[in-house]
Amino acid sequence: MVAFLLVLVVVLAVLGGVHWYVWRRLVRDVTAPGGLPRRLGTAAVVALPLLSLAALSSSRAGAPFWFQQIVAWPGFLWLALLLYVTLALVVGEAVRPVLRARLARRDARAAVPPEAAPAPVPAVEPEPVTVPDAGKPASTPVPVLAEEPAPPAVAPADVSRRLFVSRVVGGSAAAVALGTVGYGTYGVLRGPRVKRVTVPLAKVPRAAHGYRIAVVSDIHLGPILGRAHSQRIVDTINSTQPDLIAIVGDLVDGTVENLGSAAEPLARLRARHGSFFVTGNHEYFSGADAWVDHVRELGLRPLRNERVEIAAGFDLAGVDDVAGESEGQGPDFARALGDRDRARASVLLAHQPIVVHDAVRHGVDLQLSGHTHGGQLWPGEYLAELANPTVAGLERYGDTQLYVSRGAGAWGPPVRVGAPSDITVVELASKQA
Repeated sequence: MVAFLLVLVVVLAVLGGVHWYVWRRLVRDVTAPGGLPRRLGTAAVVALPLLSLAALSSSRAGAPFWFQQIVAWPGFLWLALLLYVTLALVVGEAVRPVLRARLARRDARAAVPPEAAPAPVPAVEPEPVTVPDAGKPASTPVPVLAEEPAPPAVAPADVSRRLFVSRVVGGSAAAVALGTVGYGTYGVLRGPRVKRVTVPLAKVPRAAHGYRIAVVSDIHLGPILGRAHSQRIVDTINSTQPDLIAIVGDLVDGTVENLGSAAEPLARLRARHGSFFVTGNHEYFSGADAWVDHVRELGLRPLRNERVEIAAGFDLAGVDDVAGESEGQGPDFARALGDRDRARASVLLAHQPIVVHDAVRHGVDLQLSGHTHGGQLWPGEYLAELANPTVAGLERYGDTQLYVSRGAGAWGPPVRVGAPSDITVVELASKQA
């Protein structure tokens, strides 16, 4: 408990510092004290993180689903914007002194007058000479200098050099962040693209050569991604005409009561050998047993530490996610893979890539996983690498091959940057063919 509180304090301190930095660069440095723009900017920097906290906690706190939907869009999008505006502002710190120096040199050149030419001799206009009256002395003419024209008045600058630089850098950072998040949001709402991967397996018989498994993970139905999202995924999967469909966890972020209707399009999935499902960690935040029952009603077959023999000539196994260990469930490899004929090829559905070492020990030929989202938001893949053996794609571990999908949805911000969503058609290749 103490460790958790320490981590929480550190996280809150970091978030507070980041928000202060963003407020300073985007609000204080570019607006006039006491003006309406500064007041509005300050209010936004206070309100947006509160919406983010509400979006992150409302589901687990049991808030009404309509409230979750209200806070989800602004709260989660702000987290993505905060990431990219902060990165852009940090890059801008290197630009600031360069831009100020160039402006200073330009202003210095403008202040130096052109080389002076010889000054003209002032004209003298003598007073007209009059003939004095008799008996009076003659008056002496007084020279009169012609007036020089007054120098033109220099208009004061509209903004100081520092304010100009702050506005250029701050405005550029905001534009970059908005463009990045906007494009990343479009990629998620557009739906996943199909990716095709061929995996040669030594034990796959000739009859299974070219067998197609449509792998989809991390759909994340929730307060943002709903029924339209699941319908896009179903349409995309069916268009590939797979032999088998594998949903490898993190289908939902919410209860069956709130999201059951959003999942209904899954009943229209079509594959020659059916559709299969294994739990992910988010199912255990959302009522795993209820969701297992619901997907079964939709026509999917859950694999809970069990396996089936596929007529094409290989075994398909599935294990519960490691998050289920807190509920006395979790993966049971002995139950799913024990006492099987190891002469047959085996394909394992497991949400998290980290169980690949257990798969190796149990002689699995191919493990299909998700969970990582490919990092979802650059540079998130570097953090994902710290906790996962493979972040995305196909890699080999001993005699076991591991394929990790980037997923079809998004958790938190409905945004992907540098990690496009995908549905992967894995085509098995027999070395006997």
